[in-house]
Amino acid sequence: MGSNGDLNANSQCLSSTGDLVLDKAVKQWMAWDKNPQTWKQMESLVREGRVVELRRRLCSRMTFGTAGLRAEMGAGFACINDLTVIQSTQGMYKYLAKYVPDLKTRGLVVGFDTRAQTSSGCTSERLARLTAAVMLCKDIPVYLFSTYVPTPFVPYAVKKYGAAAGVMITASHNRKEDNGYKVYWHNGAQISSPHDKEILRCIEENSEPWSESWNEDLVESSLLQRDPLEDVCRWYMEELNTICFHRELNAKSPLKFVHSSFHGVGHNYVQRAFQQFGFPPPIPVPEQKDPDPDFSTVSCPNPEEGESVLELSLRLAEREEARIVVATDPDADRLAVAEQNDNCGWKVFTGNELAALLGWWMLFNWKEAHPDPADTERVYMLATTVSSKILKAFARIEGFHFEETLPGFKWIGNRIHELTKTGKEVIFSFEESIGFLCGNMVLDKDGVSTAAVVAEMAAYLHTKNLSLNQQLINIYEIYGYHISRTSYVICNDPPTIHRIFSRLRNFGGPSVYPESCGDYCITRIRDVTTGYDSSQPDKKCVLPLSKNSQMVTFTFQNGIVATLRTSGTEPKIKYYTEFCAAPGERDISSLEEELRKMTAALVEEFLEPDKNNLLRRSV
Repeated sequence: MGSNGDLNANSQCLSSTGDLVLDKAVKQWMAWDKNPQTWKQMESLVREGRVVELRRRLCSRMTFGTAGLRAEMGAGFACINDLTVIQSTQGMYKYLAKYVPDLKTRGLVVGFDTRAQTSSGCTSERLARLTAAVMLCKDIPVYLFSTYVPTPFVPYAVKKYGAAAGVMITASHNRKEDNGYKVYWHNGAQISSPHDKEILRCIEENSEPWSESWNEDLVESSLLQRDPLEDVCRWYMEELNTICFHRELNAKSPLKFVHSSFHGVGHNYVQRAFQQFGFPPPIPVPEQKDPDPDFSTVSCPNPEEGESVLELSLRLAEREEARIVVATDPDADRLAVAEQNDNCGWKVFTGNELAALLGWWMLFNWKEAHPDPADTERVYMLATTVSSKILKAFARIEGFHFEETLPGFKWIGNRIHELTKTGKEVIFSFEESIGFLCGNMVLDKDGVSTAAVVAEMAAYLHTKNLSLNQQLINIYEIYGYHISRTSYVICNDPPTIHRIFSRLRNFGGPSVYPESCGDYCITRIRDVTTGYDSSQPDKKCVLPLSKNSQMVTFTFQNGIVATLRTSGTEPKIKYYTEFCAAPGERDISSLEEELRKMTAALVEEFLEPDKNNLLRRSV
């Protein structure tokens, strides 16, 4: 890719720094990378002697977070690029070949979103084709989607085909510079321990690219490659009937809906899902319906950020007299919803509020179909531990089962798989970051199906002269108000994050956690990073340890529960607080004020944003 003289001279220059590890990493990269754009990026860094940047890119590797491997696109072993995707897939092959005896008949599913970066030559489609090439060169069948698809289509296809595993190339709602490599096991759920650690070990042991791994032409020439798009689309849309309860009513509904796909994959699939439910297709936001890897009309491609990034959708809805806006994130696995109030303002629902509505809706329809109360014994709902406890309140009154998992839908998906094997039925699951699963046809969050379910729920409530927000209030009146606040600060310095959480664990001396925050007394502390739980007799967590991420939960004397945790996909420290009021308690303004004050104290005292140079959420 360049002259050996230049390479040797540049490597010699680096050797003089005394950093032999970095020098070896540079030589490996320059010898292995066949993408001319990332090769030139690396050559430029070497020529300019940018040792700190070289060390950042070359001396660490990506690890599996809550959504697989995710990093910026560009040159280096710590980034997403052609070489690291080939290395990851070689490791995947070695692991699967060892643990899946019938790998050569089951094969691998591969999908991709619409991300692309001109400077590095990385596109999700190219990375997906390289993933397929690695498997095909080892005579492993590959189901490679011929065009971009929603992320949930990959785990769905894994289950339908009985594939050994699945890979989705996506960075979901991350900034445009990022991409990712999301892995699903043959049960259709994202991989968790020990698979993730073992695959990483296999990646490290098979880091030198095989000669055929770069042969992208195999995608066209191999008889082992097939396109699952048509079959999976048809099966998925037909199976949506299992969570559609009022198709005839939907067809008559006067409600109009607007949909934004946030410059991603969602447009065609949400249109079809609405039609499957009996609705006309939703009105698309024209500026955002087609793929655009620059996400040019939004400040960030995350519909969770609320009204500021939904501006185009809300204005279109006002012009079209549509009362409901649904917005899928770029890979269509998450969903934001807004509703026009009678006073012409907009209510953008939080993930926790939408979960209250969707949980009620799924239970309501399940009970309609199962009038025998004894059937409720096998019903489950799931939520991540940082999400609202509203489903727990439902379960306490309605008699079904509720369980919490660690953050990340991989934990929910694997738990659904386990429960289903024992004859249990999981009818709804969610995480507060607008990730929902109605039913269990996919073992991951699904914005496409949820968009259609929200439309049907709104259409049904409209026949009762109720809006979504009015029904939310009704739910809180019955089960108790659950008021939550969720936000984050940005920290791009890992040592600072470590220092913040270390301070919490030694707040009052070695291994002494804080006893209060502001004026609020702490009654329980759970730290899933270290496995400590002050409420358990043996002081050990019931939830599994999560050593690779930071997460501490505080329960206060006034009933507020607060969690601080690091994001598994972005350089953020997230904080979650919730006030769970008893049914009948209606002094909401005072509850909200107390939660606001306590949340402010939590951030200022425990995170110390100014001292630690943390960037506060700007939208």
